[in-house]
Amino acid sequence: MNKLKVMTVFGTRPEAIKMAPLVKELESRDEVESICCVTAQHRQMLDSVLNIFGIRPQFDLDIMEQSQTLSTITSKCLLGLEKVFQQVRPDLVLVHGDTSTTFAGALAAFYQQIAVGHVEAGLRTWDRYSPFPEEMNRAMVGRLAQLHFCPTAANRRNLEAEGITKGLYVTGNTVIDALQTTVAENFNFGEDALNRLDYQGKRVILVTCHRRENYGAPMEDIMAALARIARSHRSVELVYPVHLSPVVQECAHRNLDGLDNVHLIAPLDVEEMHNLMARSFLVMTDSGGLQEEAPALGKPVLVLRKETERPEAVQAGTVKLAGVCRDDIVGMAEELLTDPAAYARMAHAVNPYGDGRACRRIADAVLCHFGRLDRPPEPFEG
Repeated sequence: MNKLKVMTVFGTRPEAIKMAPLVKELESRDEVESICCVTAQHRQMLDSVLNIFGIRPQFDLDIMEQSQTLSTITSKCLLGLEKVFQQVRPDLVLVHGDTSTTFAGALAAFYQQIAVGHVEAGLRTWDRYSPFPEEMNRAMVGRLAQLHFCPTAANRRNLEAEGITKGLYVTGNTVIDALQTTVAENFNFGEDALNRLDYQGKRVILVTCHRRENYGAPMEDIMAALARIARSHRSVELVYPVHLSPVVQECAHRNLDGLDNVHLIAPLDVEEMHNLMARSFLVMTDSGGLQEEAPALGKPVLVLRKETERPEAVQAGTVKLAGVCRDDIVGMAEELLTDPAAYARMAHAVNPYGDGRACRRIADAVLCHFGRLDRPPEPFEG
């Protein structure tokens, strides 16, 4: 019997982190010919993840350009992937999450009448403009895909509510699989300032803030809140790997430069980010992925957004929505910094996102769908 041609398509750092362990799992299956195609929607940050996990894509569209827009990303992905799909004719294309590469990859596969599998399916805020454009990207991919790999049962219910009832699998999140290979007790950071931090005597707060919907007044409030926390708590060290966006860079430096317990550093690769998170006291972020990763490491998360497409961690108690108002953000951070019981309740809650076997379940589901396994995998129960 011929091997099943499974092509993974991704283009950004967050996608790569979550798809890398799945690529490795597919490569280990004798029944699968694993083919990797990257769009390089993010070039430098993507390459870092590929190097860490030892992945060498067979196809690299290298689409990134200066001042790229959503339209240029999508159109270049569509045209480039059309040629790749026509050349390879995979049996299945796997896309991840909610980026423009994800949507374009699913649409390009649909145009070639190739089956689509959606990894991290079913996340919803029910607000088409927040997060933008991610919410509509994942909703549209949900309509294009035949296989839906949902991290949680709640994600599955979201799809069922939209009338999508076939090809649904609850697998856990692949990022938990990735953490098993990236976090090391004696990790040495490339950024020497991180090696010099006193993780035992100080409380390190890891910060990320970069989402488009936070540009403008929300980001100004977030930065003002961070400055107030730093000034009020001299035993705290804020570490903020600042996104490369000029908007984010300008806002962060204008508000936080000159505070000696705030460290504005360059973006970190996945190993450094995971190991910094593991050593931190608290995570404050508008990122989606960190909401899943930090609870797996026992770290409370304050989400710097008004909503989240990952409500399971809020319900489990590991994550709180802090919003984008400076007083609310400061108040929630103050509680965790001054109330050990409140901190313990969040740090010791159960992570609802996975058990480290998501990639195995996804590969088994793919093989079952194509008749190479008799039974589907047992669902993840968070």
